[in-house]
Amino acid sequence: MTFTFRPLDPLKDAELLHAWVTHPKAAFWMMQDAELQDVEREYMRIAAHEHHHAYLGLHDGEPAFLMEKYDPRYVELVGLYDPEPGDVGMHFLVAPTDRPIHGFTKAVITAVMKELFADPSTRRVVVEPDVSNKAVHALNEAVGFVPVREIDKPEKRALLSFCTRDRFFNRHSLAARGVAV
Repeated sequence: MTFTFRPLDPLKDAELLHAWVTHPKAAFWMMQDAELQDVEREYMRIAAHEHHHAYLGLHDGEPAFLMEKYDPRYVELVGLYDPEPGDVGMHFLVAPTDRPIHGFTKAVITAVMKELFADPSTRRVVVEPDVSNKAVHALNEAVGFVPVREIDKPEKRALLSFCTRDRFFNRHSLAARGVAV
């Protein structure tokens, strides 16, 4: 599978994103009742933020997922843990589809992690999914995340988890060779 990334255009991509974030499968994105203008406003806010960035992920050139990266010293996790140099926060959302591809979501999170670690200053990726989102916990574990503890965010109870560069690439290397991880 071929994945590429491009910066999200909050106005041009808002309609597409609106369909994704309001879909029942995106319940953990917490935008189920969002209007198109709400989505535009949220992604305009992200686009204007110095420490938060959104990207559209393309599969064979077609929009297929959303990736957000952020600096947890300034966004999402301020005061909830002690950030280390090289920490990068991440969110991802796979577009809903009527024709699911087996292994697609794992391939997406693997591509997202490779993209984040392509920056040599990234030492570990930080995530904070809802504690009840068991599907994403399994995906996170599959690519090397280690849960640390539950934290209380304003909008949810979250599972703070980390994945170091070494852990991801060791896990990815073993999986590529067919070794169960």
